[in-house]
Amino acid sequence: MTTPEDFEAAAQRAQQLPTKPSNMVLLQLYALYKQATEGDVSGDRPGGFDFKAIAKYDAWTSLKGTSQDDARQQYVELVSELAG
Repeated sequence: MTTPEDFEAAAQRAQQLPTKPSNMVLLQLYALYKQATEGDVSGDRPGGFDFKAIAKYDAWTSLKGTSQDDARQQYVELVSELAG
């Protein structure tokens, strides 16, 4: 199980990755972080032409039902993989 300290350390490491991840990986990091810190997505899906907000919402929605503990663990593992 990932501790809150491990999660916070991973969040800091994510800001200092040696290379910028692809947009898909950035969305995955965003969604895992939001799921870990807030739980399931709430609110309406953004509309119009705000494609960035729509992509973020959809990425987070894809994790609906994932426990916050599982999301924290997956986030830490992904950051560790990206950091090398």
